[in-house]
Amino acid sequence: MRRRDGQEGLDRKRPLARYRPRMKNDSISYYSKSAGPAPARLRFAGDVVTDVCVIGGGYTGLSAALHLAEAGARVAVVEAETIGFAASGRNGGQIHTGWRIDQRSLERKLGEAHARDLWNLCEESKALLRERVANYHIDCELKDGLIHGAHNARAAAILADDAEYLRLHYNYTQTRMMNADETAAQTGTPIYKGGSFDAGGGHLHPLKYARGLADAAEVSGATIYEHSPARAVSSARGKVRVQCESGIVLADYALLACDAFTGALAPSLSKYIGHLESYIVATAPLPQALYRAIIPSDAAVADTRHVLDYYRKSADGRLLFGGRETYFFPPPDVATLVRPRMLQVFPALADTPIEYGWHGTVGITATRMPHLGRISDRIFFAYGYSGQGVALAGLGGKLMAEAALGRPERFDVVARVKPDAFPGGQMLRKPLINAALFGFKILDMF
Repeated sequence: MRRRDGQEGLDRKRPLARYRPRMKNDSISYYSKSAGPAPARLRFAGDVVTDVCVIGGGYTGLSAALHLAEAGARVAVVEAETIGFAASGRNGGQIHTGWRIDQRSLERKLGEAHARDLWNLCEESKALLRERVANYHIDCELKDGLIHGAHNARAAAILADDAEYLRLHYNYTQTRMMNADETAAQTGTPIYKGGSFDAGGGHLHPLKYARGLADAAEVSGATIYEHSPARAVSSARGKVRVQCESGIVLADYALLACDAFTGALAPSLSKYIGHLESYIVATAPLPQALYRAIIPSDAAVADTRHVLDYYRKSADGRLLFGGRETYFFPPPDVATLVRPRMLQVFPALADTPIEYGWHGTVGITATRMPHLGRISDRIFFAYGYSGQGVALAGLGGKLMAEAALGRPERFDVVARVKPDAFPGGQMLRKPLINAALFGFKILDMF
């Protein structure tokens, strides 16, 4: 991309392996039904020259495209399916504070200065989300409030200790602790031994938010192509060449925003990417008495187990409940898998029908920290939000955009967090991660 000072980036020749198609996820979600029909977008065809090619139409790619377009860059987004088709349009819609790793652990691993920089970026991710919703009038049912329910007394003590540490060392005062009685009053279930209420967290309709980001990016000047999978990416002679099914995008920079599926375009990254299938159901609209009794606070709720339950109420009065994870293929009936967990939390829903059940692929890393980096001087990537991508993916996209605009300093704050490879190699990686997941389930039981 030609920078504003007129200089060109460095030449670098490093081809990437060809794209391997991924399995489609065709389960019908409540989100796709309640969001209504999406606007029709062009399928990419022919040859296009642009400043930046963004590969992926989820939160990461749309956030990058929006930031670049706002800065005046020419941007082309190529999405293999439709906007928000994968995790960005299927997730629990929860907005969390912090990374998946607590701040003290990050301080021990990376040093206090680096950990503090990461905290500041994480806080920015929530502010960025709310700012874009407000500035672009995105109707995504955004609400404040997130409860962490402690599944045992030890988890309650850890929640309290973490909240106090953030208050004292990071001046984060949005979290308050609750005893078991108050947690039951706020969530509508007596199963927790305590909990925390984070006013800085929240929840939203994930697909409506993704579509709102896409609309904002287009209004700002970006061009979005759907049903246009990238098949290969390579850099040579100061340009990046993105080979699509029906044409080529020639750009100054390419941003890989494919999350769990990044390894299909960049096989060298596959060893750092794990995949989990996560499951959500939506009940029928609740009767008024049940609606008032379940989550009276109207916050989002997530428990503290390794394989956690997460749930919230929808704008039209349903309970959206997520639980269970698998590494291999999803079951034919998601409701049968998730319903027992839901009834453990809310037995009063025994006679309430489940109207929707769906699954989505979550990209995880061994460190549980996002993995940002470079394939070459002109190809950046960001993925691996490990279940907390509603806010963090928007940050990842913005940081990639800043790097493509010649300001990589904040991108490098996250890129300096080194990834760990999953063990087992290509043949044994899946079985070993599945075994680890089973081990976490056993730990949760005890």
